[in-house]
Amino acid sequence: MTEVSTNALFPETFQGTAADIAGQIGLMWELIKAPLIVPLLRAAVYICLAMELMLFIERLYMGIVIVLVKLFMKKPDKRYNWEPMRDDLEIGNEGFPMVLVQIPMFNEKEVYKISIGAACNLSWPSDRLVIQVLDDSTDPLIKDLVEKECLRWANKGINIRYQIRENRGGYKAGALKEGLKRDYVKDCEYVVIFDADFRPEPDFLRRAIPFLVHNSEIALVQGRWRFVNANECLLTRMQEMSLDYHFTVEQEVGSSTHAFFGFNGTGGVWRIAAINEAGGWKDRTTVEDMDLAVRASLKGWKFLYLGDLQVKSELPSTFKAFRFQQHRWSCGPANLFRKMVMEIVRNKRVNIWKKFYVIYSFFFVRKIIAHMVTFFFFCVVLPLSLLVPEVEIPTWGAIYIPCIITTLNSVGTPRSIHLLFYWILFENVMAFQRTKATFIGLLEAKRANEWVVTEKLGDALKNKEKTKQIKKPRGSLFGDRILPQELGFAVFLFFCGCYDVLYGKSQYFLYIFLQVITFTIAGFGYIGTIVPS
Repeated sequence: MTEVSTNALFPETFQGTAADIAGQIGLMWELIKAPLIVPLLRAAVYICLAMELMLFIERLYMGIVIVLVKLFMKKPDKRYNWEPMRDDLEIGNEGFPMVLVQIPMFNEKEVYKISIGAACNLSWPSDRLVIQVLDDSTDPLIKDLVEKECLRWANKGINIRYQIRENRGGYKAGALKEGLKRDYVKDCEYVVIFDADFRPEPDFLRRAIPFLVHNSEIALVQGRWRFVNANECLLTRMQEMSLDYHFTVEQEVGSSTHAFFGFNGTGGVWRIAAINEAGGWKDRTTVEDMDLAVRASLKGWKFLYLGDLQVKSELPSTFKAFRFQQHRWSCGPANLFRKMVMEIVRNKRVNIWKKFYVIYSFFFVRKIIAHMVTFFFFCVVLPLSLLVPEVEIPTWGAIYIPCIITTLNSVGTPRSIHLLFYWILFENVMAFQRTKATFIGLLEAKRANEWVVTEKLGDALKNKEKTKQIKKPRGSLFGDRILPQELGFAVFLFFCGCYDVLYGKSQYFLYIFLQVITFTIAGFGYIGTIVPS
């Protein structure tokens, strides 16, 4: 057999010293840059600028609408028929409709007492209220604790039912669907859902139910989340800023303009007839709440958001739990959009403007474009443009419009305005996870239906002994503590920043190096209350 020469495997251009090789790589870069890299990067810039303008117009539209709503629109109790629920001595409690309270749980050791206690303390006639604890726990000890807590309240005269299933089919959607099939539920007109960490005020039902009783076209009354642990750490402060904008602006605008918004999965009251007409709970995506809301809206039902109807809840305070939650919240809507877009287009019961709002504004811009433009533009395209000076990004696209969008996003949490710059950097890091999840949902890839229950810590962190117990959870070093993909982006951005310092004419390296620090902090898991070992 003829010996293969070194030249056959390695062309002459790749032989020589390290300096020669570096020079030859540079020469190849120059050869492919003009005909290939520059046009591709320039096209990417135009696409990102177009997406940024779409997001800007959407944020500006919502900002204008929310100002008009606050200044000129009547409050919900004036726009809709609303009368307080009063006790009547002649008919007793018959004037109060039967209400079902569903509390889905899964191994909620730290919070089960709080949620059950809050539901049992609701100010509603006990003979017109059914509390249903839907326990899918796999830990026998926790199941026993939850059942005993239900028995304790039952002995106090509360109509509380402890329900378990043979398997977790359909996850939360499956549990809620199974709960509505029980015989004792057939007389209930309304159902209110509280996740295991939610703590409604006693007057929650008395404020929400009248909207449903006196307005037959309303299917859902959604309350606003408030967070008991917002000040726990920087991670929870960042989440509060994002979610406050969602509730202060997005939900309010949807409710006021189109009587439609995405059900938040908890802290809301549904008309059971509307759930049944929409086809009931479905587990085809990880956002069963949004799925039901869209289907009910297509049947002509209206939704009402009450910003002053607040429910206390808990934010995930560990980075691992937060990442799993964001994967579900980003993947699910994209997957639902894939499944429902043609159904929305073909629907004949809603007008064309509502269809446009749901498809373009609600799904496309907020659930897809917002994640992609944040990641691709600020973490990929802009850094790459520093390596290719032939491609210029206009200042209005790189600085001015992003600053306006960020300012509009900050209106929900004025108290955290001093954290705004770090919030931008952190959102860019999370945009990587959200973009990846969005593509998984759109393509219905392997993790499209992954469901990991968000870990709740309740009051455990306030107890020093418990904190020591949970401070070192077992888990793999990679994936739990060290995130290679985030660290890889930190290295890439560091290289781009150094190149800009040495050869560039812009000042973008200042932003790039700050983004490097944020990616590195996230990559080593130093975010949240508990750092995994």
